[in-house]
Amino acid sequence: MALRLIADFDLEKDVLPWLRVQLAASAAAGARGGGPGVLENNYECLRVLNVERNRNIIYTYKDNKGNVFFGLYDYQTKQNEHLYTFEKDLQVVSCSVNKEKTLLATSLVQAAKEGRSNELQPGSKCLTLLVEIHPINNVKVLKAVDSYIWVQFLYPHVESCPQPKNHLLLLSEEKYIEQFHIQVVQEDGNRVVIKNSGHLPRERIAEDFVWAQWDMSEQRLYYIDLKKSRSVLKCIQFYAEEHFNLMFEAPLDISLSDSGFKLVNFGYSDLQDKEELSEHLTLCVFTNHTDYYVAVYLPGHFFHLLNIQHPDLICHSLFLTENSEVIDMLPHSPLQSLSGSLVLDSRSGKLYRVLLNQSYLVEFLRSARLDCERMALLHCALSHGRDPRRLEAKIIQWISENISACHSFDLIQEFIIASSYWSIYPETSNMDKLLPYSSLLTWDTEIPGITLVTEEIPLPLMKVHSFKGYWEKLNSNLEYVKYSKPHLHYNNSVVRREWHNLISEEKTGKRRSTVYVRNILDNAIKVISNVEAKNLEPRLTPLFQEEDTHQQLLIGLMVSELREHLLRHLQGVEKRKIEQMVLDYVSKLLDLICQILEASWRKHNLHPWALHFNRQASAAEFAVFHIMTRILEATNTLFLPLPPGFHTLHMILGVRCLPLHNLLHYIDHGVLLLTEAAVTRLMKDLDNTEKNEKLKFSIIMRLPPLTGQKICRLWDHPVSSNIISRNHVKRLLQNYNKQPWSSVMDKSSFSVEFLPLNYFIHILTDIESSNPALYAFEGHDNVDAKFVEEAALKHTAMLLGL
Repeated sequence: MALRLIADFDLEKDVLPWLRVQLAASAAAGARGGGPGVLENNYECLRVLNVERNRNIIYTYKDNKGNVFFGLYDYQTKQNEHLYTFEKDLQVVSCSVNKEKTLLATSLVQAAKEGRSNELQPGSKCLTLLVEIHPINNVKVLKAVDSYIWVQFLYPHVESCPQPKNHLLLLSEEKYIEQFHIQVVQEDGNRVVIKNSGHLPRERIAEDFVWAQWDMSEQRLYYIDLKKSRSVLKCIQFYAEEHFNLMFEAPLDISLSDSGFKLVNFGYSDLQDKEELSEHLTLCVFTNHTDYYVAVYLPGHFFHLLNIQHPDLICHSLFLTENSEVIDMLPHSPLQSLSGSLVLDSRSGKLYRVLLNQSYLVEFLRSARLDCERMALLHCALSHGRDPRRLEAKIIQWISENISACHSFDLIQEFIIASSYWSIYPETSNMDKLLPYSSLLTWDTEIPGITLVTEEIPLPLMKVHSFKGYWEKLNSNLEYVKYSKPHLHYNNSVVRREWHNLISEEKTGKRRSTVYVRNILDNAIKVISNVEAKNLEPRLTPLFQEEDTHQQLLIGLMVSELREHLLRHLQGVEKRKIEQMVLDYVSKLLDLICQILEASWRKHNLHPWALHFNRQASAAEFAVFHIMTRILEATNTLFLPLPPGFHTLHMILGVRCLPLHNLLHYIDHGVLLLTEAAVTRLMKDLDNTEKNEKLKFSIIMRLPPLTGQKICRLWDHPVSSNIISRNHVKRLLQNYNKQPWSSVMDKSSFSVEFLPLNYFIHILTDIESSNPALYAFEGHDNVDAKFVEEAALKHTAMLLGL
């Protein structure tokens, strides 16, 4: 199942055994009355009332006499406690206990039984009480009204000693919300009593609301009020002491004037008939502390996993309809979604912790048939990765088996970008605006069952100007949308331009300051060292074993540009942390490529002899070559760096796997790069058969001049001698100034019968003697006099205009 339910609490297992012990003790004591001693064997009346922020669970039990018993299950200690007993036949509407477990607030109504007199105050329908329970003492009546009341203690984010003041929310069916401030004092040791119980301060929080929801984990109250038939969503954030703020207002384009009254997460009440509840659809919404995703589930109908971090790309959300077996994953009984990824099954009395099932997501990824599902599952699995290395290995295995399965996006691209993004995202806020999280900018493919409508909606108006945590992030998002800030996501366009400039300068022999280039290469060295340090197993693939200056420049430039990008936009984050984030991010990119290669190498059981030219390529080598080509396509589009040695390995496999015409086609179109390391091995390993000579000559003709001159000296062959001779003569004659015949002939100390050659030799001798250090000839052992003669003839013909 996509969602995994872990039972954190079960009335039958966690409470009933304790109740039976209390019953046995009560029977032995002769049922003295009061407390648990009045309990009878009527377990069907046992139910959960509320779950507090510290996850303590309040439950109630009614015996055959109608006495109402309140108990508490301590989530930390796993122990039960008796809180209070009303010896009247009443029905509980709502209940809450303060953090210190010294006060209990509850609202009660008359039990629905014929012929029973009203046991509440005359004329009242609902009685709201505040009880001192440490020890059980006074009972204070807060409300005696003709409408239902719900109560909820605040749990401020304070981990210090017990607070002298408690704050209690009261929500009335008459559509108002009040806050009571209750000060307590200690008397006679540990006895806690309410101070000035006759005059409790209170204030009106809201009026004319039609819907309210309590976020217990974050202590926030969301509600919708009506202003001249206009619905406005508001949010109040409660803090320690008496402080609270109205955080935002958001107009809603919906009419709620006739929708009645609805409360969410203010405990569970059985005022509604259970049979009626079971007939209605139960929509469940699950969140977690990150809020990366929200799960929306309607049993038997649909399951939606909404990516709220990146709502602009709908393909990052998962939409499953009634045709999918996944949607029947939760009980169909009435469920109550609580904050903190909790769900209460009120019928069974079970409290579940809801987690995304990572293993199932990966399995579902394997069976998914739609590109939009694959995209959503990939991101969801990576964002919730608790064991990233293991998860990445599973996804890489799936990618290698389905390399061409997706038509709407590139699997390798998306995996590299998404995994790198999620690996660094938790480091700081706003990273979703600064780093690319997908290889796509838009999604235009239809998603079954989903209709997209573009509509302008008014943005929430933030009411507070000093933010922290969640509110800081929300305000940042609103500002980003409101002022239409330019696209801030990092891309490698500047790196691409600068890298091409450096390569051009290298070819022309003109390079900018050595210090600048050295700093770039130092960045690359740090990244490579970081990648190697995190790799705990010896590599099968021969990467990082050569000086690949071009890739090192690309790595170093990316580090430099990304660092500047983050420093520019992450104000307030120290420079050292940003530098480490950049180092980790670029290292992650390279490591993911290495992982893909390692997995492919291991899968096909390749051995070191795969790198020798004198063997026939196997099917396994063809498969690895294909994977490497796909990696190259993916990285080239985004202009991402590759591990040093990648192009050499790719070239060697290309020579082994491709016919000559295909090989040359790949080289001419930039798919295969002629690295010096690969060409050097080729010249040394292959003998001079006719086929190999043709291959070597074709490759030498495609090498840059400087590299070609170095490689020719490694090939003991007339063709290389010809090339060396031509290059040497060309170099000598580039700056030659023609001299009178007599001047040249007089210097000659020898002559040959072939006059043109005699003339040409005199010219070359004269140039070499003018600057022996500059024009010294290297590699003359491979020079053939016949080829020099040919070169002389051609030169003479040009001089004579022939």
